[in-house]
Amino acid sequence: MPMLLDKDTDLEIIQSPLNYTGGKFKLLPQILPLFPKNIDIFVDLFCGGANVGVNVKSNRTILNDTDDNLTYLFNMFKNLGSDCLPLLDEIIEKYGLSQSSKYGYEYYGCDSGIGLASYNKDKFLKLREDFNNSLDPGYYPYAMLYVLIIYSFNNQIRFNRQGQFNLPVGKRDFNEKMKDKLNKFIKRLESKRYEFSNYDFRNFDMSQLNSDSFVYADPPYLITCATYNEQGGWNEKDEKDLLGFLDKLHSNNIKFALSNVLRSKGKENSILINWINENTDKYKVINLNYDYNNSNYQVKDKDSVTEEVLIIDYEV
Repeated sequence: MPMLLDKDTDLEIIQSPLNYTGGKFKLLPQILPLFPKNIDIFVDLFCGGANVGVNVKSNRTILNDTDDNLTYLFNMFKNLGSDCLPLLDEIIEKYGLSQSSKYGYEYYGCDSGIGLASYNKDKFLKLREDFNNSLDPGYYPYAMLYVLIIYSFNNQIRFNRQGQFNLPVGKRDFNEKMKDKLNKFIKRLESKRYEFSNYDFRNFDMSQLNSDSFVYADPPYLITCATYNEQGGWNEKDEKDLLGFLDKLHSNNIKFALSNVLRSKGKENSILINWINENTDKYKVINLNYDYNNSNYQVKDKDSVTEEVLIIDYEV
């Protein structure tokens, strides 16, 4: 596969090793050219798997998310560096999980179509139990967590309300494609000034930002039915507070871009639409060409139109 480059920065576009719901990797060729040039401080306010944050050229990047598990994983990747992979291999060996890239599928009595779930299930559940019960404050539990993500359903990250990892086992293991993603991600984190924070956006300190800063906001979408919204994870108050936060950024001469959807599957985000209509002199709406047919989330009507947009407060 040829190397994908951002034509404006010559930075290789890499994919996060975390398959996070709503990730923007497939949209990067559309949104990166719309970002400002010569960014001093870049803030990925709802960074998730950091597909956007690690692909923006800036002097300093802040990856922020309220999920502290992400922060711990990013810190582990950055601080352990090349020592991360041997630690992951050690855990895979300890729990007896499959290594198809080393031994092939036949060794485990299955093929790539059926996958490795039946072989790995008991071993995965033991690892999941040990991780959920771990009190170790160091990196080891987060290496365990990343191994769980590798072997989990669709390589996703999900916790229940008690803070326990609760995804079932998946069909795949730590194949060469996943190792390559992780290696590139680690090298990118090591290559420049990345910082990690866990602030609710309402508590984010914008006083550290200047007129050459740029804030990208990709919040949970109010009107789409994704995992993070099913239990009231994002509501109308959050939506209004975020729009107020963006207004404040603009009034402080700090550029922002907001990813969101105006309409989806018969629903309409009237709060967002009204805000846009009230600020036509300040903000510009750019329509993006994307659908979530590749999302892991189950939907019955995949033909429904989703009107995804990028809203910016600067000239492109």
